[in-house]
Amino acid sequence: MNNLRSKPLMLVLSSPSGAGKTTLSKKIQQSDSTFRISVSHTTRKPRPNEVDGVDYHFVSKDEFKILLKKDTFYEHSEIFGNYYGTSKTSVDEIVKKKFNVLFDIDWKGAKQLSDFDELNLLKIFILPPSKEELEKRLISRNQDGKDSIKKRLLAYSQDIKHANEYDHVITNDSVENCFNKILKIIKEYPNN
Repeated sequence: MNNLRSKPLMLVLSSPSGAGKTTLSKKIQQSDSTFRISVSHTTRKPRPNEVDGVDYHFVSKDEFKILLKKDTFYEHSEIFGNYYGTSKTSVDEIVKKKFNVLFDIDWKGAKQLSDFDELNLLKIFILPPSKEELEKRLISRNQDGKDSIKKRLLAYSQDIKHANEYDHVITNDSVENCFNKILKIIKEYPNN
């Protein structure tokens, strides 16, 4: 697939935590060499197999606050006690190299990105088939403790209220089906 446009596409994938947006983001980047994932800054601790600078830029809360004061981010939010932010510089570098940008962010971040008219955004919200299925996925991925899973399930109801703010809403009943639906949307997106 080759989706280079006159103005790079900025694909935003959002979902309740555990619904598959990170898996889908990586799959899109692997299948389409025109996309680069925007690597966010975060104050949370790395999970097993996460690499600094690849999965996230892991920083302390103090470092994050300094970056925030310097107006470093296009978007930022606090999620489950940790801060996340998308660096303007890193996004601008991707765009300068004529790549499409892929954002793996929550609805709060997507809302903030929407305030920048110069960004060519295509926003897709990913839903799990059900809250029960989401709970199974959170437990089976074995990355979060019981308290964290409980918080993520409580946030689910709030998260899905924002699905109507997106251009498309897709249910992730299977990663492959969801991935193919996203590819179809990207392919049909107007070439600016």
